[in-house]
Amino acid sequence: MNNGAALLALTIGAYILGVWAKRKTGFGMLHPLLVAVPVIMAVLKGFHVPTQDYMQANRIITFMLGPCVVSLALVLYDNLPIIRKHMLPILTAVIVGCIVGIGSVWALGEILGLDRVFIASMEPKSITAPIAVELSSYNGGNVALTAASVVICGLTGAVLGPWILNVCRIADPVARGVAIGSASHGIGTARALEEGALEGAVSGLCMALMGVATTFLLPLFNRIVGF
Repeated sequence: MNNGAALLALTIGAYILGVWAKRKTGFGMLHPLLVAVPVIMAVLKGFHVPTQDYMQANRIITFMLGPCVVSLALVLYDNLPIIRKHMLPILTAVIVGCIVGIGSVWALGEILGLDRVFIASMEPKSITAPIAVELSSYNGGNVALTAASVVICGLTGAVLGPWILNVCRIADPVARGVAIGSASHGIGTARALEEGALEGAVSGLCMALMGVATTFLLPLFNRIVGF
C-alpha cells in the first residue's frame, strides 16, 4: 500500500465517498471530510503506512492548496464594492473574534488546570494551519496537537456554523461570511462558498485577516496575561 499512486487514489476516493454519502443521506451536516478522514486513517493504520509516505504521495494536493486560496481573490474582486462598504465592521469583528478566540482558550485552560503546552497548542486553532503551526512552535506548543485542533475547529465551523447562524436568525451574507471565515479558516470558507459568492469572498478575506491579527495579538495577549 506504499505505492504513491494508490495513496493518492485513496485520498480522492475517500473524499468522493464522503460526497456520495452526503448526497445519498441528504444530511446537510454530514461534511465529506467527516467520512474521508476516518476512512483514510483506517486504511493507513490497517496497512501500516507511515504518515510521511502518505503526505509525500499526496504532495500534489498540498501544492494545489496555494492556487486554490489565491483563486479566492477572483471572488473577492467581484464583490469588492460591497466589502469596501462593510470594511470597518469586518475589521472590528475579526479583531474582537481573535481576542475572544485566544482569550477563551487561555481562560478555559486556566480554569481546568491544563498545562502550558496544551494551552499554547490550542490558542491558534482558528487560523489556517501553516500560520497556526508556526505560532504554536514559537510559543512552545505541540505542533501535532495544533494541527489537529485546526482541523477540528475547521470541521466544526463548516458543519455547525451555518446551522448555528440559522438558529440565531443571522441571514446577512456579509455577517455569515465573517462568522465562518473568522472561526473556521479554509474548511469553513469552502462551506461559505457553497452558500454564495459574497459569503465565500467575505469568509476568505476574514480568514486572511484573522491570520494576520492572530500573528500580532497572540504574543501580545500572552505577554499581558503573563503566560
